[in-house]
Amino acid sequence: MSFLNGTYYCKMDSKGRIMLPSELRKQFDELQMNDFVLKRAVFHNNLEMHPKDEWDKLMAKLKKLNPFKKKNVDFLTRFLAGVRNVNIDNTGRLQVPKDLVNVAGLKKEVVIASAINILQIWDKDAYEAFLKESSENFSGLAEEVMGDIDFDDE
Repeated sequence: MSFLNGTYYCKMDSKGRIMLPSELRKQFDELQMNDFVLKRAVFHNNLEMHPKDEWDKLMAKLKKLNPFKKKNVDFLTRFLAGVRNVNIDNTGRLQVPKDLVNVAGLKKEVVIASAINILQIWDKDAYEAFLKESSENFSGLAEEVMGDIDFDDE
C-alpha cells in the first residue's frame, strides 16, 4: 500500500461540500481510491476519511470482538456513530453530511491532513490550535513513540 501525503487548506460551502485539491485527487487516482468511509475521530474534534479497502480491514478486526461483552458493544456503538460511505463526485467535491459537519465543528475553512493511510478533516482554527498547543511537547512525544523503533529492521 502506498500512503497519502500532504496537508491541504480548503473551503467548504454552505451545503457541506469541500472541493478537494487536484494534487490530492491525483493521489486517489494513482492509488485507485474511489470509495471512502467518513467518521468522527476518536481522540480529537475532527473527522477521519478512510479508503474503503483500509476500512474493510479494520472492520474485519473489530468483527472479532465478543458481542456479549458490554464494553465491546459500547465501544462499537461510539466508534461507528455517524459513519458514512462517501465518494468524490465528478467535479472533485466531497459531501460531508450535516451531522458530521456539526460534530467536528467545521466552518468555511477546513484542513485536510494526511495520516498515513487516512485523511483527517479539521476546522482550520481547531487544526492550527492543536498544532500550536502540541508543539511544545512534540519532541518528547516523538521520542516516546518512535524512540524504540529499529529503523534498520525491514
